[in-house]
Amino acid sequence: MHHHLFRIFSVLLLAAGLFAGPAAAKSRIKDIVAFEGVRDNQLVGYGIVVGLNGTGDALRNAPFTKQSLEAMLERLGVNTRDATLNTKNVAAVMVTANLPAFAATGARIDASVSALGDAKSLLGGTLLVTPLMGADGRAYAVAQGTVQTGAVSATGASGSTISKGVPTAGRIASGAIVEGESGFQLANMTSLRMTLRNPDFTTAGRIADVINARYPGTAIAENPTIVAIRPANGQDMMSFVTQVENLSVEPDAPAKVVIDEIAGVIVMGENVRLSTVAVQQGNLTITVRETSQVSQPTAFSKGGTTAIVPQSDISVDEEKGKKFLTVKSGASLASLVAGLNALGVTPRDMISILQTIKTAGALQADIEVM
Repeated sequence: MHHHLFRIFSVLLLAAGLFAGPAAAKSRIKDIVAFEGVRDNQLVGYGIVVGLNGTGDALRNAPFTKQSLEAMLERLGVNTRDATLNTKNVAAVMVTANLPAFAATGARIDASVSALGDAKSLLGGTLLVTPLMGADGRAYAVAQGTVQTGAVSATGASGSTISKGVPTAGRIASGAIVEGESGFQLANMTSLRMTLRNPDFTTAGRIADVINARYPGTAIAENPTIVAIRPANGQDMMSFVTQVENLSVEPDAPAKVVIDEIAGVIVMGENVRLSTVAVQQGNLTITVRETSQVSQPTAFSKGGTTAIVPQSDISVDEEKGKKFLTVKSGASLASLVAGLNALGVTPRDMISILQTIKTAGALQADIEVM
């Protein structure tokens, strides 16, 4: 039965403990919420990678690379405005990085480098000093260093090429230095809002109840997404959050069935229920066989030609022997899965059956098709 069940579902994300384990699974508050303001900030910058082995931008096809190269050389005291530049060892790139919430000045963060023009590879190149700016236009970090692509690219004399990975994108580990802090002062705050990663009325209420049970009057659920907390008397926000985030709560979730029709994946939540329903499923197979025959004229005939005559053989086969199966109201997800598995169908058919049962009003859950 288990082997047959594995064949029916391509992937069925149902842990064994869901049926035999405890009914309530608790999670730490820190694992189901995000704290407002405690977040990364995305940075972006425009720079130049040099030292490429003839795999850089073609300057006549990438005027921005040529202008950037001329401007850089001019700042270094070299005038190339009226000269003809024909190097292929330079590439214009976009540099991105994530600035952590509490990154201090002088800290190092990783930077990602991506080709902007028609460069073939960034392997072995060096990124020159590139300011990385936030959404407010302020430079929060500066990146520089050797680009590591982790890719392989080779070109033969005949023009044939082979590549593994993406040689036009790479990373510089710890290649950016933080020059400006985000300015978020957690310790000085008098209140903080927690955002649920999966908004739910019941879960928000439970979080507030758990916190208030330990620290009375310090939490309030504002809506299904936000729970506001205020430190107890004599505590700063940092120490209070440290204690609150380790409290355990049992998250709740609506009944939902998620279907990925492309991959044939069906995932059901533990709250999914099925009303009593009778289901019958049968496949209709239509087979068309095409054969070709050669028609030749008789010997010594005049004006005859050889022709190919197609022959078609069509057959219809309807699956027999399947009877109505009554799936009774399930008291648990286990009984629902057992009832559906008794149909003995493929994942594609199971998806159609679930959608049809939902249309009939017997599936007490929301269906989300990816």
